[in-house]
Amino acid sequence: MERTCENGTLRAQDAGRTVTLVGWVAKRRNLGSLVFIDLRDRSGIVQLTFDETMAEKVKDVRNEYVLQVTGTVQKRKDANPNLATGEIEVLVNKVTIVNTSDVLPIDLSDDTTSSEDTRLKYRYLDLRRHSLQQNLILRHKVCMIARNNLDKKGFVEVETPILAKPTPEGARDYLVPSRIYNGHFWALPQSPQIYKQLLMIGGMEKYFQIARCFRDEDLRADRQPEFTQIDIEMSFGDEDTVFATVEDLMKDIFKGVKNYDLEDHFIRITWNECMRRFGSDKPDLRFGNEIQDITDLFNDTEFAVFKNTIENKGMIGAVKFENAADKYSRKALDKLQDFVKHGFKAKALAYLKMADGTLSGSIVKPLSDGEKAAVVERLGMKDNDLVLVIADKPRVVETSLGALRVRLAHELNIIPKENNYKFLWVTDFPMFEYSEEEQRWGAAHHPFTAPKEEDVDKLFTDPEHVSSRAYDLVCNGYELLSGSIRIHDQDLQEKVFEAIGMTKEKAQERFGFFLDAFKFGTPPHGGVGIGLERLTMILAGTDNIRDVVAFPTTNSSLDLMSEAPGTVDKEQLDVLGIEISARER
Repeated sequence: MERTCENGTLRAQDAGRTVTLVGWVAKRRNLGSLVFIDLRDRSGIVQLTFDETMAEKVKDVRNEYVLQVTGTVQKRKDANPNLATGEIEVLVNKVTIVNTSDVLPIDLSDDTTSSEDTRLKYRYLDLRRHSLQQNLILRHKVCMIARNNLDKKGFVEVETPILAKPTPEGARDYLVPSRIYNGHFWALPQSPQIYKQLLMIGGMEKYFQIARCFRDEDLRADRQPEFTQIDIEMSFGDEDTVFATVEDLMKDIFKGVKNYDLEDHFIRITWNECMRRFGSDKPDLRFGNEIQDITDLFNDTEFAVFKNTIENKGMIGAVKFENAADKYSRKALDKLQDFVKHGFKAKALAYLKMADGTLSGSIVKPLSDGEKAAVVERLGMKDNDLVLVIADKPRVVETSLGALRVRLAHELNIIPKENNYKFLWVTDFPMFEYSEEEQRWGAAHHPFTAPKEEDVDKLFTDPEHVSSRAYDLVCNGYELLSGSIRIHDQDLQEKVFEAIGMTKEKAQERFGFFLDAFKFGTPPHGGVGIGLERLTMILAGTDNIRDVVAFPTTNSSLDLMSEAPGTVDKEQLDVLGIEISARER
């Protein structure tokens, strides 16, 4: 269709210009002899004016009709400062009604009142909202900046297969049955992990891909069953090489889409230190309120709870919130108690408050004057401060207080929101995690992650304390990427498989082609997978990943728009050799 410009690009300097525009009717106002229509396209809105000679032609026009108009740009007498095109209007002399529209089942305003489920059902309409369109444009810009940045560094974009061999490690695979080979299945890739390592063995040296990934796992606001990652792998480097590459990429992205300058180098904190200070491996550094270990203040305590904790090699931890004591009643503190008991298996939550220089709270009576004075001094308590205390196993204390740290920061509104991005690398993750269900140690990251060189001797004797060369990049409490330096030595790879209880036969069955490749001069290599949706979500200033995905699913993996997943005909199942059995729910 003829179109001289986009609607949102017109300005005062265009006055007197004849233009042809297309778009949707966002709003219609009938003043009798004059009709005003706000015409919307992806670029924005412009006001159209229909005088008495043209008003009759649009008397039946309603919201979301598609129009083509021709007219003259003129300055408005009553400028709208809230609109980019607010200084002008278009006096229409020709109009074509391209298409009509039923009344929409959802509200298209950016502060829409329609429920999320209804908007997901009519996602093709929801996408007309300006905020969603801007989010998808932002996502596009991130991808373009990433491609240009990595291309300049000599990275080559390579596509890897979507249909791959099932290798059940980590999350559950989505399986695809084979028609030709009945009883055999492909898996949709959880990541291009094996293929990108094979590309390093193949001598590509620097690879990237904006890759689709699939994981059959429980969902939440920042997770979808299919997602995209900016996948990067490189040879002949170490952590410093990887970190420098990613930091430069992040600087380009944040400068390009937010005009925000990131710091020269991101701080690095080991996983153990992260857990000790923040109770989380993805801490939000925009605020303080770090966990304080106050166990040593009670070495000679007579308070039975604290005494038993210390005797059982437990920990007494505390988190302080300034000017918060008057904001948390006994009822509110009871809710926090339930939160840590049910969510983090803490035995109890104690609290202390300071008022007029005097301590009060649930554990004031059993503490000695010296212990109370020591707590006040260690934590620097002042009037109206609130201190939350947990005595339990160290990991329970850390995770419980870490969760309270984040919860109260949101409730007290102490997190700076606008243009405040705090990055950190979390390093030296545990190599293994113990599965109570399977009664064995498993790979905490994936089985191709290299252990720290100094911990190799502990693979079989002390797996709990083996650290890996895995790392995450965290921003504002979100994990933006995960990666590691990979194992490139065949003997070490076999040892790691053995350490997680995988026999040579089982390893060959699952990863045979991959392990065979290790025999032919595998270079040292490592990389990352950057979560594109989470990165875009942070840049867009939203906390819901569905706001940056064109066609997302619900928390229960349902596409309400297309009603997927759906059933298939028996004939299709017969061809695949599949029979559906009834299952109790």
